[in-house]
Parts: sequence; C-alpha cells; structure tokens
Amino acid sequence: MSSMQAAKSVQVVLQDHVALVEFARPPHNHITVQLARELADAFDAIDADTRLRSSVLSSGGKSFCAGADFNAPTSEAALGQDGVVLLYEQAVRLFSARKPIVAAVQGAAIGAGLGLALVADFRVAPPEARFAANFVKLGFHPGFGITHTLPRLIGAQRAALMCLTGRRIKAEEALAWGLIDQLVPADQLRAAALQLAIEIAENAPLAVQATRATLRAELAAQVQAQTAKEFVQQAALRKTADFAEGVRAVQERRAGKFIGA
Repeated sequence: MSSMQAAKSVQVVLQDHVALVEFARPPHNHITVQLARELADAFDAIDADTRLRSSVLSSGGKSFCAGADFNAPTSEAALGQDGVVLLYEQAVRLFSARKPIVAAVQGAAIGAGLGLALVADFRVAPPEARFAANFVKLGFHPGFGITHTLPRLIGAQRAALMCLTGRRIKAEEALAWGLIDQLVPADQLRAAALQLAIEIAENAPLAVQATRATLRAELAAQVQAQTAKEFVQQAALRKTADFAEGVRAVQERRAGKFIGA
C-alpha cells in the first residue's frame, strides 16, 4: 500500500488500483466547506492518477456523516448562507468525479451526509446504518442536490416520503429500496466495499469510465442546477421562526413546535 498527500480531514491510501479515501471530523463527521473541498481535491487527484480505477469512500467514527452542524460555533462550520453556496460548489465537484466510488456507510447518513453518500455509485452498509433527509424537521429545505439525486436513485414516491416526513430509513429498508446495494455485518463493511471496488477495477478502465459517464449523463450539471434552486428556498426559510425552532428542537432532541411562520 502507499498513500497520497494527506489533507487535514481526509486520508487517501492506495491499494493496487483502488484508492481508499477516509474522512474524519469526530465525533459525528459533520460536513463543512473545508471537508467537502478536501474530498473533492482527493477525487480530482484520483482522477488524474492513471494507476487508479476506483475508490472507496469511508469515514472514521460512529456516524458516516451527520450532515451540517447548525449549532457549530463558527459560521463556516455552521454553514451560513455564504457557506452553503461554497459547499454546493464543492458538491458539484464531487459529482464531477470520473471514476467509480463505493461508499462504506457505517452509521447515520443524515441531511447533507445523505447527499454525500449519494455522490457514490454504490453504497455498502451494515444493519446499524440509518439514512434520513431530515431537513423539514429543521424547518428547512433539502440541499446538496438531494431533491435530484434521491428520486433518481429510489424513485419519486419514496424520495418524497423521505423528504416530507424526515423519517430515518433503516438499512434493511434502504436495501429493498435500492438506497444501498449490499448489507453486510459491521465488521465486514470495509472489506466488502473494497471487494466491490476491486471488482470494478479489474475491468478495462477506459471502458468503465466511458460507461459510467453515459450512465450518469450530465449528473454534475443537473446537481448544479438543482442546488441553485434548493439554495433559493433555503435562503428564504432560514429567515423564518420555524427554522430557528427546528434547530433548537433538534439540539434538544424533541419534536419541533412549528407555527408556519
């Protein structure tokens, strides 16, 4: 094994033709502009390396990615309006990656964390994994292109169910819906994700990349257009009393008391 130059929150280890990309922002791996940028930089470097043919995306800790932290002490971590614009720029970069990605989702993939999991071509998860587009519980609008990528993956009706209820989907249901591709015991997660990435990497790399480009046809451009629409709604909702209440409610682990204003 060898490694690429490490970033602050992202480590990349090379195993033959596969890049193992791991990010860590303990305890819950909340997304930030910096983290998204470091991940996008890593996948750009993987694309530029002709030795590499696929990658595994994973994270350290209990949660895969618990989304944005609206209670973070700094505006960048908390993703204020300017931060959201920058985050979505990095999201488009992530969806522009040219080589297949397998995500190993060991725990909760919530909000923008779900959006990050949807960057990957395939998702492998253990029974403990959970998936949620919980934005409405915050009095907020989905982002990270989820309103495009989620229905594209699991269908409009199931995506609407997730987005309008904010409910958490268990791994077994996620498998039945096609939200994940393999369900494996937690102690086999990394190995299973790596094996899938190796299976992809065993094929002719130019053919794989060409086929993927056709299958994902203009996905990055579609995400860019959709995040622009999502941001307009988020900017309006951020000013509401319901958004302030939603953030408090999630922080206090209770149901929100919304007033529609």
